[in-house]
Amino acid sequence: MAKKIRRRFVLLATTVLAISGLYGVASAATDDTRISGQVRDSSGKPQMGAVIEVFTAAASQPLRAFTDGKGFYAIKGLSPGTYYVKATADSFLPSLRENVSVKAGAQVLVNLTLNTLVEAFQLLPARKRADQPEDEWRWTLRSAANRPILRVLEEDGPLVVVSKSENENDRTLKARVAFIASGTGEGAGSNDMKTQFAMEQSLFSNGTMSFGGNLGGSAGFGSGAVRASYRHQFANGSNPEVAITLRRFATRDTALHHAALNALAVTMADGTTLGNFLELNYGGEMQSLQFRGKQSALRPFGGATAHLGKNTLLEYRYTTILPTMRAVKGFDTTPNDLTEAVPRVSLMNGLPQLEKARHQELALSRRLGNNNLQVAFFDDRIRRTALTGVGNVTGMFDDESLDGSDVLPDIHSGVFSFHGGDYSTMGGRVVAQRRFSDFLTGTVDYSYGSVLAARGENLAMDSSSSNDIFRSQYSHAVTGKMAGVIPKTHTRWLASYQWTGAKRALTKVDAFNASAGQSDPYMNFFIRQPIPGTSFLPGKMEMLIDVRNLLAQGYIPMIGQDGRTLYLVQSPRSIRTGVAFSF
Repeated sequence: MAKKIRRRFVLLATTVLAISGLYGVASAATDDTRISGQVRDSSGKPQMGAVIEVFTAAASQPLRAFTDGKGFYAIKGLSPGTYYVKATADSFLPSLRENVSVKAGAQVLVNLTLNTLVEAFQLLPARKRADQPEDEWRWTLRSAANRPILRVLEEDGPLVVVSKSENENDRTLKARVAFIASGTGEGAGSNDMKTQFAMEQSLFSNGTMSFGGNLGGSAGFGSGAVRASYRHQFANGSNPEVAITLRRFATRDTALHHAALNALAVTMADGTTLGNFLELNYGGEMQSLQFRGKQSALRPFGGATAHLGKNTLLEYRYTTILPTMRAVKGFDTTPNDLTEAVPRVSLMNGLPQLEKARHQELALSRRLGNNNLQVAFFDDRIRRTALTGVGNVTGMFDDESLDGSDVLPDIHSGVFSFHGGDYSTMGGRVVAQRRFSDFLTGTVDYSYGSVLAARGENLAMDSSSSNDIFRSQYSHAVTGKMAGVIPKTHTRWLASYQWTGAKRALTKVDAFNASAGQSDPYMNFFIRQPIPGTSFLPGKMEMLIDVRNLLAQGYIPMIGQDGRTLYLVQSPRSIRTGVAFSF
């Protein structure tokens, strides 16, 4: 009898628990858990009658709703989970929002923008002006800047997360092409013509696929670089990116016709945030070089930025790749010669040597009104340094003369790399930047560290060792930089001058400087001038002028293997001009 009573009690308890569980699920699903929002076109006009579909990855049938006369919609009675929200309407491309997280009792607002196929090919939004580096020291987290705006509303009800991307300048497809002609001074190289291009396609609102590069070469001998990448933004702030880059520096048939330099780089990078306080970024690049044999190397990088207050940052940075000014000026300054290319390579006894570097930096940055200040300390180690040289190398080298040589010529640009050996340095940097107005910003940078400098007055290529002609020497460097825009003509300009204390320096003090004080050595100018559009010329048009080392300073003479005088330099003088179109 006792056993029967026990069995009936267990059966009754199980039934009660099951009914309670079903009631709880039903309550969660029938509670005021909803996704709502507004659908508008690219001009901001609400769209009536658009079809809204809300579904999960495992759902066989989506939940549907239609927008009202003001473009609003609401889908209620949702269970907690992660959803996709899709909007479709006649004459528009579909719009999809991924990874919309819904909690029990939450009201999630998702606003969607519909674009037509024609609008996908309209002009790019205006570039951020060079005189407004508002993210110069990343006062906001990078992950937050790259994802749709997240807004938290605290009302009487539960937490509401709003995700919106309504900027009328947002485009599904962006494209840009530029035609650049470059030249150098007498005895410093030859002329070159290049075509640079870039295309960016948005995928599912959270992904971006990019393709770009530069192609060209003087006298019909091709060289250039091509890069393809994909970047995705996750709801947790992670933004992984993978990129593949192909580079080629071709040579004339009359010289080095068996020695074209080909390089492949596969880059993987990611970044995330922890508690809106700590920003992490990390990744690496696998480089493979084919030139008189094969060489490969792994280049890791990473960093952490702590927000110590509203206007204070503490940053640690580790990298193995030298920065360039191309990111500041735009894609149309993709590598022009061996001095800007990655990987950096030279020859030692006729064999290719990849430059191997390591940079560690600890920086404290603070904003004080219109002023930005930074103090940094760094530790660098550079092996197999690839120094830069200029001169008329056409016909000077052939495939056999490279045997036992430390010189790698690039016929097109008229520059060459020279093996400089190893050196290391520890030093510091102080940067002060002030925004005088919306149209003018000034920056001063002081750095102290070691450089690789030439020994004595008479340098010769046939020296037995790089240690015989180079030495490590501590030096000061001061940089002044001004950037601005001319209001009426919308001319954007950048001018800088960097002075180095060591008279025979061949490398930069603080070569890994990526702060607001970053600059090329000596006197430099960069100008972007918009050109009024016409019905005949498609897209937005700009004239470009890029002048590097205008006064040809820092040229150190060196006697070549055939008795000619060549020069080693920190930065070769060059003038690049061209026209760019945005579509």
